[in-house]
Amino acid sequence: MNKSEFIAKIAEDAGLKKSDAEKFLDAFVSNVKQIMANGDKLQLTGFGTFEAKDRAAKEGVNPATGEKIKIAACKVPSFKAGKTLKDKLNK
Repeated sequence: MNKSEFIAKIAEDAGLKKSDAEKFLDAFVSNVKQIMANGDKLQLTGFGTFEAKDRAAKEGVNPATGEKIKIAACKVPSFKAGKTLKDKLNK
């Protein structure tokens, strides 16, 4: 499912206009990004938790040259599914 199909589904299920559903989705995504960028986490009970996690620096290999390179530490987005979501997937 792509973004426009998802927006249409939200609009249909919530009885909204597609433009309102799109505004909602854009605001939701923007807020999740901002929350994670601030170092906070967003817990949606039953659905899951969005947060930024630290990835340690490590050594890698350039596949083209075989040369060893250093990969800097960074933050990566993380999502951990909640129990209700896991149960729905394994039904």
